Amino acid sequence: MAQIKRKYIDSHWLVFMFQGGITLLFGCLTLFTSRETSTSLIPVIGIALLALAIVEFANSLYRSRVHEGWLVSILVAIFDATFGIALLLFMNEGMVWHISLVAAYTLIRGAFEVLVGFRTTVDPTDRFIWILCGLCGIVFGIVIINSGHLTNVDFIRFFGAYMLIFGVSNLIYGIHNRTQQLEDRAARREAAKRAHAAKKSSVKKS
Repeated sequence: MAQIKRKYIDSHWLVFMFQGGITLLFGCLTLFTSRETSTSLIPVIGIALLALAIVEFANSLYRSRVHEGWLVSILVAIFDATFGIALLLFMNEGMVWHISLVAAYTLIRGAFEVLVGFRTTVDPTDRFIWILCGLCGIVFGIVIINSGHLTNVDFIRFFGAYMLIFGVSNLIYGIHNRTQQLEDRAARREAAKRAHAAKKSSVKKS
């Protein structure tokens, strides 16, 4: 695993599990809400993005300990926090502001995930998860931009659908990452045992 995963994508598996849980909960809330105005749901999006920022900031602390990918985690945390705060500040503005902010976040996040998939791993499962989720973000971002003529909360439901996909993808990736970490540790232990046995054998022969 050490040879095929680098930097940000090799974050602790719990980071992706927490992110998956937050976005899955938020996605279900927005998809199945009975509220009829975006003004009442925009603060929920802002809080969800701030929660993601907190998780990402904790990830940056973890990454700083291993001296890899911490800067990317900091930038992602700032990105989430910026949009979260902006949505809270502009929650009483009109739909144009709400749609613009949500669409911009979705498009940029989707593009980032596609970039992560192409640039940080050659593992086919990892690459498929990241690129698929990123493409969904780009598609939903475009849909959100063009949803102004629909009812008041449709664009939020589109965003909630993307968050569901994002959440499921993170949970799957977290589980896959955990499995790879366990396999990697087992392989290192086995290699250490073989090296120790070889060393003992060479000592006996000498």
